[in-house]
Amino acid sequence: MQQIINISISLSAFLLAVLIAGATEIDLVLRVVILAFIIQWIAFLPAYIFQTEKFYDLTGSLTYLSVVWYALFYSSNFFTNLNGANIAIVLLITFWAIRLGSFLFMRIHKDGEDKRFRTIKPSATQFFMTWTLQGLWVSLCSMCALTAISSDTGVVVNILFYIGFGLFLYGFITEIVADMQKTAFRSIPENKDKFITTGLWAKSRHPNFFGEIVLWTGIAVMSFSSLKGLQYLTLISPIFTYLLLVYVSGIRMLEARADKKWGNDKEYIKYKAETPALIINYKKIQ
Repeated sequence: MQQIINISISLSAFLLAVLIAGATEIDLVLRVVILAFIIQWIAFLPAYIFQTEKFYDLTGSLTYLSVVWYALFYSSNFFTNLNGANIAIVLLITFWAIRLGSFLFMRIHKDGEDKRFRTIKPSATQFFMTWTLQGLWVSLCSMCALTAISSDTGVVVNILFYIGFGLFLYGFITEIVADMQKTAFRSIPENKDKFITTGLWAKSRHPNFFGEIVLWTGIAVMSFSSLKGLQYLTLISPIFTYLLLVYVSGIRMLEARADKKWGNDKEYIKYKAETPALIINYKKIQ
């Protein structure tokens, strides 16, 4: 029964992405979305055979790079008719993908494993579903940018473009700073079994996720003016990112793990009660 559920979820994820891509009425968008899933399914095969998740996150980042550059290549007639704003949004996603992908890749090789996959890897259908959901993640998060890039006008430069650019930079910098602070904290042996309450982590329990949501909101705002009709469905990007990070693979899982580890610790109880789960409270005194 569980295998049927896993396969059904995988099929639903693929169809959802394809339906939204099809609604844009841009053939290039549909092609790159299908490409995103094909990359995941190809990568799943050696991952399952060798029972490893070590290149899962790296594959996700490489898929982002593949789809945005593929879209830019074909929308610009093989780089002969480039739109400056198209290049800008592609470069922003590129910088983000390279930074996050390399960070997660190095982290998992240092830790040796991603604990989330311990019970997932042995099941072919569940592991396949996980890779398929990564295809959905790439597709839905990048689709508004892919649609804007592939539209007749390309990415439009106006006030919304600059507002979105500012949001992206704020979110990107926030995510980088939060990751650097936590990495530095974990590098101290004495902090092995402690939870971080310094820097941005004193103002939010998950500031890195907050930055991630904000930067994808920025990409959606930058893309907005190029969309029309059903193409506005692609603006699901920041909403999907929020739902994914808060209710699926991010905060929900990490909070459950933290509660299990420090749930009886008075300092943790106090920290959790006084610190927002997501939105950074800059007024909170460290």
